[in-house]
Formats: sequence, structure tokens, C-alpha cells
Amino acid sequence: MQSLELTLSKFHAKLTLNPVIRTICGFAHDDIPSIGAFYTFVDRLIKIDDKTRLKIFKNKPKAKYGKGEKMPPKHKGVVDRLVDKAIAGRNFPHRPELVLQRVFAVVVEQSVQNGLIPNNLIASGDGTCIITGASPFGKKICKCSKNGNYKCDCARKFSDPNATWGWDSHNERYFYGYTGYFISTYNKDYKLDLPLYLRIVDAKRHDSVSAVVALMEFRELYPCLALEVFVSDSASDNYATYRLLDHIGANGVIALSKTKFKKKKYPGISGLDKNGTPLCPAGHPMVNYGFCGKDRCRIKWRCPRACGKVEKSEFCDSCSPSPYGRVCYTKPQWDPRLFTKIPRGSAKWKSIMKQRTACERVNNRILNDYGLEKSKVRGKKRYAFYAMIAGINIHLDAQLKKLHTNGAFNFEDTFGITSAA
Repeated sequence: MQSLELTLSKFHAKLTLNPVIRTICGFAHDDIPSIGAFYTFVDRLIKIDDKTRLKIFKNKPKAKYGKGEKMPPKHKGVVDRLVDKAIAGRNFPHRPELVLQRVFAVVVEQSVQNGLIPNNLIASGDGTCIITGASPFGKKICKCSKNGNYKCDCARKFSDPNATWGWDSHNERYFYGYTGYFISTYNKDYKLDLPLYLRIVDAKRHDSVSAVVALMEFRELYPCLALEVFVSDSASDNYATYRLLDHIGANGVIALSKTKFKKKKYPGISGLDKNGTPLCPAGHPMVNYGFCGKDRCRIKWRCPRACGKVEKSEFCDSCSPSPYGRVCYTKPQWDPRLFTKIPRGSAKWKSIMKQRTACERVNNRILNDYGLEKSKVRGKKRYAFYAMIAGINIHLDAQLKKLHTNGAFNFEDTFGITSAA
């Protein structure tokens, strides 16, 4: 698929030639809408008020950030304030994509009924850069250049006035457009990556802000789904996000931010490693021995020598005389970022963290396989609509793959191909 714009034109042409597609869409042969009618439908479906096309030109930001470093939030403490509002029961009323998200939720619920998505799910969230097809320089409409003034401050005409400058931490450069924040899940049985939530936001918005908004909107869209674990990169590594996850009854598997990690002293612990695991007096990481229920809310750690992980050393005689070995406890209330209920750095934590790549693969499918990045369209509503269409196609592909795997659908006999891909 080269371009969504090109695909829309081809689809309109096929409506006049293919009676099957025309019947599925509910169109009569003599009553096929024009291409402009499709764009009008998108405008009515997504109530986004475009900013005025005339605005002052602003140069690309000059501040540079390191590899993997995000552009900081514009307003300090905005994540804490959003979480406070969410816990207090307040919602986010400015949501122009609500109708679009509800349409997409119908497809997701169908995948739930087909057994592709469990009721207690592990979901991962991540943001991706979307470069708009519009020029960041705009078009001059004044006559200052005729008078020799080529650097005037007059308003220019922009074809995509909602687009803003954002920082691409992967490629270490600025981009002009939007940021897509998607929540996805991974099906181990059929090896499928499925999008659950799609949102197009400003390019300059930090992923930590988008994650909080996405979690609250996700719960509203899917009240029947219980979010068991939320997986994210270090962009969501803040106390406010852990506080929100604890409020909604979900666990957090979030990578630590290197700039925020500090070794602190806690009661009964001699030290910590980079994963927040307590260290024994000999400097070896202690062995996680499970989470002590809700009544005590603490994590138990045992001596690595007693558990057979390390050899006996000179510190063992002065550490604990018990054959059970030295024991210490950590409480998530002390530091929810380090002492997570799923111990950071454990085998289970690493296994869940690997599922975060599901959202990256979904991003790649929407941007590249379905041509969202190459479409060069203009406008937030266009990107939101095309992202939803791509997400619907991903779910349809997954449902067909399940039927094909179970022998209920044969691709060779139906389409003359040998793979669901």
C-alpha cells in the first residue's frame, strides 16, 4: 500500500466496478458518493476545530536533546495535576475523537468475543512521530518582499495550522506534525499485535501526559476489560503514573529513567542495585521470595547464598546464623518506582517488558504498512481517521488469521494466496 490518499481514490473507483464492495458498503449503482463526500464525512465524524490558517511563522526550536531523551513537558507538574483530577473522578471533556474511538471500540470488542483479547490483559503504550505533509514555513501573503523586506513578521497562510514542532528522540531531530499515542496488546497463542486505543495529539506533548489521558479514556471505552499490567518506556517513569495505576488496580512495568534513578537508604536494606533489588552485605542481589498479600503489602527478599544463587563468602558468618538466611522486606509505599509489586528485574518483569515491543510493531504497521507516514495528508482529523481505518484492518487480519489457523477459513481457496500476510 503506497498511500492512503491513493487507496481512497482506488476504493472510490472500485465502488463503480465491483458490485460486491458496493453491496457491502450499502451503495446503489446509481447513488455512489463522490470523493469529496468521504472527506465531508470525516469532517462530520471528528469534531476538531481547525485553527486559523493565518498565523505568525515560528522557527524550529534550537534546543537539542540526547539520544533517547524526550522533550520535557511544557508545564511543570502537569502529570501530577492530571492524576489528581483523575483520582478525584474528573474526566477530560475536550475529546473530539470520542465518536471515532467508540467506532473503533466496536471492532476491539469483537476481537474480545473471538478470544483474541483476554479480559485481564497486559497492555503497552507508546508514542510515535507523525510527520505532516504540510510545509512548516507557510505561504507568504503579504507584499513585503516586493519592497525588499524578506524577513517580515507578517502572518502567513498554513495548510496544516494544527501541526507543531516536536522532538524525535530516536532520530535526534525535530519534526513538524503530530504524535500518535497508541495502546496495544500481544496475543501469544497466535502471535498477534493488536491496537486497543488510538489517539493523535500535539507533536510537542510529552508521552507521560498522553499516557495518563490514555489510561483514563481507555477505562471509559472498555469497562469490561480489566487492565492487569501497563507496560511503558521511561517516559512514564514518574510517581504520579504509579499512583494512578494503583488507583485503577493495575501493575506498572515501566523502564527506569537513568536521570531519575537515585540510590536511597531504606529501613533494613544495606543497598540497592540499578533495578531496585536489595543487596546483601556481600554485595550480591537478594532473591525475591514473593509479594506478601494486601494485608502486609510488602515484598520478601532472601539471602542469595541460602537460595543457592552464590557461594559462601566471608560475610556469611557475620550476616545471619539462621540456615534460612538473612531476610528483608521492602514496601511499595516507600518507593513505588523501585519496589514494584512485580519485582523490577525479575524473570516475570523481564518477560512482561518484552511485550512492550507489541506497541512498536503496531506503530510500524500503521505508519509504514498502511502508509500513514507516506500519505502526506494535512490535518489532525485526517490522521486520526486513517489511523482508525488501519487499526480496523489490523483486527480484521487477526480474525482471519485465527480462522485460518483453526482450519475454518482457507486462504488458498478464497484468495489464491498462501499466507494471511
